[in-house]
Amino acid sequence: MEDNKKNQIVWDADENKPEISQALREALRQIRDPEIGMDLIQLGLIRNVTITDDRVKIIMILTTPYCPYAPILLESARKKAEEVSGITTEITYGSEVWDQSMMEDGSAISWGLF
Repeated sequence: MEDNKKNQIVWDADENKPEISQALREALRQIRDPEIGMDLIQLGLIRNVTITDDRVKIIMILTTPYCPYAPILLESARKKAEEVSGITTEITYGSEVWDQSMMEDGSAISWGLF
């Protein structure tokens, strides 16, 4: 697991609400991309999380802008974050273009796709 942390994205919430941030990170690991079979954290799709007293804001991207599972992945992440934090959550689709270097453990190289 330590190797995975070398590519772990640092969220704003890691600084001001570390306990909730860690709980969110673990909960979002339960949501998998149905085509790839990897979770949102492994893929590096959750780009930032900000937590205030009354709102969780998540910036999330997808592996492709035309992902057929986009609505369900975004809504699943929102619901899971609300469930874990107990705070209203909003998801914003980020502007970054995903690539394999964003993955937590760099395992995309072993797919032979890149």
